[in-house]
Amino acid sequence: MTKSEVGTVILRIVLGLTFFIHGLDKFQGGISNTVGYFDSLGIPGFLAYAVALIELIGGIAIILGIGTKFVALLFAVVMVGAIFTAKLPAGFLGNGQGAGYELDLALLAISIYLILADRNPLSLDRIIANKKNS
Repeated sequence: MTKSEVGTVILRIVLGLTFFIHGLDKFQGGISNTVGYFDSLGIPGFLAYAVALIELIGGIAIILGIGTKFVALLFAVVMVGAIFTAKLPAGFLGNGQGAGYELDLALLAISIYLILADRNPLSLDRIIANKKNS
């Protein structure tokens, strides 16, 4: 395994863990709070459930390397949405009342990297692809 492949695994696990914990927090903290926040931003509240599920289930999938490119695309869409609907007005580092978009931008960049990267040897995507080709 090359250094690049090890780096990709590290990025995949960190991204997955980060999204999983954010999704879990949305449900443990009361998804109704997230629904209310979405409504306050002018975003339909039901999308809070979709985002939380993408984060929770997608986080596990990315860690395991299942559907990596597709899940990374969903994460990228969520991050673009978060940046432009909630975080941009606060600036890059935040405004003292809320977080900025620096973390969202980093998660977006990692997601885009995983969309563009080759399948990694330490992923279920690669194992499944190898079995199909055998």
